[in-house]
Amino acid sequence: MAEKSNKVLLKIKGLKVAYGGIQAVKGVDFEVREGELVSLIGSNGAGKTTTMKAITGTLGFNDGDIEYLGQSIKGRGAWDLVKEGLVMVPEGRGVFARMTITENLLMGAYTRNDKAGIAADVEKMFNIFPRLRERKDQLAGTMSGGEQQMLAMGRALMSQPKVLLLDEPSMGLSPIMVDKIFEVVRDVYALGVTIVLVEQNASRALAIADRGYVMESGLVTMTGAGQALLSDPRVRAAYLGE
Repeated sequence: MAEKSNKVLLKIKGLKVAYGGIQAVKGVDFEVREGELVSLIGSNGAGKTTTMKAITGTLGFNDGDIEYLGQSIKGRGAWDLVKEGLVMVPEGRGVFARMTITENLLMGAYTRNDKAGIAADVEKMFNIFPRLRERKDQLAGTMSGGEQQMLAMGRALMSQPKVLLLDEPSMGLSPIMVDKIFEVVRDVYALGVTIVLVEQNASRALAIADRGYVMESGLVTMTGAGQALLSDPRVRAAYLGE
């Protein structure tokens, strides 16, 4: 289990994001402390992915602020933030289809120049994701959705993240592969990586979270310990079909 601390790595304050004439995020506040696994749940259109894109510098924001390691990231680009350890695995995975698995992993280390360390981390990824070792010379585009999700996570870990954001990692996967992906998320968390998990599968996401936030219509409407939210009748009625 990851060691917890009171150090806040990521702080979102009054975040507002609009695009295409729509106010997608309307004033969100939340924080992530070192060593935590924080789940952000909500229905489609709640603003979860938009919030993640703003955090990682791939989408600008209109108002409020995002602090990473105590400094505002406003106006900073995604590449710069990746170098500082703020990394997202996007919804849809985004692997390089015409590159091999090994080449994809190496692309995750593009901000690094420690050749021996990179080689050691490729081996580490193969240990975490044995399926990738079996298929290391296979083109990523020929893999199943679940295997591509593992590759996308491995590629992100190659950049040595301090905070790893996972956007809908189980989307579109078979039940067996969903089980495997959540097992991998727990394994990565146990390595000490701080994780923000955006996930429509609320029961699975809250079951492994230290804390959770519920988003509705661009706002955070509930927060609490993962297990407390999981047993909350309002959450169960809205997201667990009970």
